[in-house]
Amino acid sequence: MATELEAQGADVKGGNTSVEFDEVNMARSGDGQRFDVVVVGAGLSGLAAAGRLVERRAATVVLEARERVGGRTLTKDIAGHAVDLGGQFLGPGQDRVRDLARELGVPTARVHCTGRKVLWLGGRRSEYCGRTPKVGLLALLELAWTIRRFDRLAALVPTDRPWDAPNAAEWDGVSLERWLDKQLWTRRAKAVFQIAAQAMYAAEARELSFLYFLFSLRAGAGFERNAGIEGGAQQEFLVGGAQQLSVGLARRLPGVVRLGEPVEAIEQTEDEVVVHSHAHTYRAGRAIIGLAPGLCERIRFTPELTPARRQLQRRMFTGSVVKCIVAYKTPFWRDDGYSGEAVADDGLVRIVFDDCTGDGDKAALLAFIPGDAARKASCLTPEARRQAIIDDLVRLFGERAARPSDYVEYDWIRDPWSVGCYVGLHPPGVLSTVGTALRAPCGRVHFAGSETATRWPGFMDGALESGERAAAEVLEAMRS
Repeated sequence: MATELEAQGADVKGGNTSVEFDEVNMARSGDGQRFDVVVVGAGLSGLAAAGRLVERRAATVVLEARERVGGRTLTKDIAGHAVDLGGQFLGPGQDRVRDLARELGVPTARVHCTGRKVLWLGGRRSEYCGRTPKVGLLALLELAWTIRRFDRLAALVPTDRPWDAPNAAEWDGVSLERWLDKQLWTRRAKAVFQIAAQAMYAAEARELSFLYFLFSLRAGAGFERNAGIEGGAQQEFLVGGAQQLSVGLARRLPGVVRLGEPVEAIEQTEDEVVVHSHAHTYRAGRAIIGLAPGLCERIRFTPELTPARRQLQRRMFTGSVVKCIVAYKTPFWRDDGYSGEAVADDGLVRIVFDDCTGDGDKAALLAFIPGDAARKASCLTPEARRQAIIDDLVRLFGERAARPSDYVEYDWIRDPWSVGCYVGLHPPGVLSTVGTALRAPCGRVHFAGSETATRWPGFMDGALESGERAAAEVLEAMRS
């Protein structure tokens, strides 16, 4: 297992990020030890919570099922360069993740977005510049009007209490797709928003509560900020990979993080929690769970969690995505005047970004296969999936896309400790009825995870916020 973590450090370029195994992982004997807090999950939220607790001298242990830290961030090597197969982007207003990157010495670079963009819609390919796709005048007017309306409605949704919005029950009772069908007239405008839902949530518009959609817009400063590159949440990336953040946080916690320890059961008494991993037992005053709500269903709780919390965990679902990096000898699309951005309403590949390094040394396209397309792709053989993805890039960028120099992908649906990505989502009827259970502690068990954030849920910044908030709850409870 030491070699796995060392290899993880070797995969992460751009700074002194190598982590020795013994520096991060304690001796495996947990039985008989007592802690102030057990943290479940060594993603950004769990590590952020543990860091705050250790700063306040709380005896803390972090249990991680994987043999690595990072959760839904994952950095690998392709053609000698670090690439992100999980969480990757940040933008204006995401101050927590930016500050952490600065503290750890991880630089950022701008995503390339200069040049013509490609739109594949209704079986036809078109090109455009700026933010305005070629969908026809009526559809353009409807797109602009609807985006303004989204932002006006989102302003009515409190990010800490979305269930208290004035029309919460009505908005939560319909899907985003149903709302679009009732409010929009043009087929092309509806199709563009369907693609936007896939890009932003790795899910289909029919699966998303309209109330949840408005909440996420408000929590991320509006539709264009959430969806955009320049000035938006996809404006920058971390040079050397986003997993460096979790590796850096783990380095600050020597002897705290224990890898390969999936938690199977948590018992509560009046005085403590007893946490059972597959091999050991840990006793503590409190526990913080930094997992997506759906994954909490794998843990046996005694006594059971509240009915609202159990319903929430069972009804929320995680997005579906396959993320692919396709490398080329040169960034031929730039040479041809393209930005590398593309969106499509059919095929496997629905969203494409330029994924070149800031210095241009690595030439690559980043392709997202989200929602229904991801579920279809996940059933294909790796060879068939790779060929289908390359074929989609060819129809978007021409025959030069048919000759990649390297290729790497990650199917998050098949990840046993995530079962999807980017984030846990609310279908209609959940947020307004049992949403209050999202952050509410159940006895001595507290909940973190990007899903619980009130700013930038589903982003790395939201994960950090959630960990800090959960740690503050526990410290206050300990003082009481």
